[in-house]
Amino acid sequence: MKIGIGSDHAGYRYKEEIKKLLSKLGHEVKDFGTKSEMTVDYPAFIRPVAEAVARGELERGVVLGGSGNGEAMVANRVRGVRCALCWNEESARLGRQHNDANMISLGQRMMPIETALEIVRIWLDTEFEGGRHLRRIHMIDEQAG
Repeated sequence: MKIGIGSDHAGYRYKEEIKKLLSKLGHEVKDFGTKSEMTVDYPAFIRPVAEAVARGELERGVVLGGSGNGEAMVANRVRGVRCALCWNEESARLGRQHNDANMISLGQRMMPIETALEIVRIWLDTEFEGGRHLRRIHMIDEQAG
């Protein structure tokens, strides 16, 4: 799978660890930055990931920040992106099963690295259930700007 990843300074350390996991699992990873823990403005690194997912250049995207909130907001402004803010394993599982999340947002300050890595694994391995959830996905897409 082709997966994009991007973070601001507050998510940089976890981004680097998640890149290692994704590569180890056999995925092709495109890193959109940032390249250090020096302060940056997160939209500059998150929007390009979301746009690449929306264009179909990437199958999925992972974005990170301190809380993950702003990153999810930026990603979800891009039509065709369904970015789930995940804080535990169940939120990752439901984000895929019910929302067909093609991106996830994680907060480095909100969880230990082990939890973040497990969230990514679950999100990658969980299938979209379709059914009644598909109707809702279509409703989201119809209302998107």
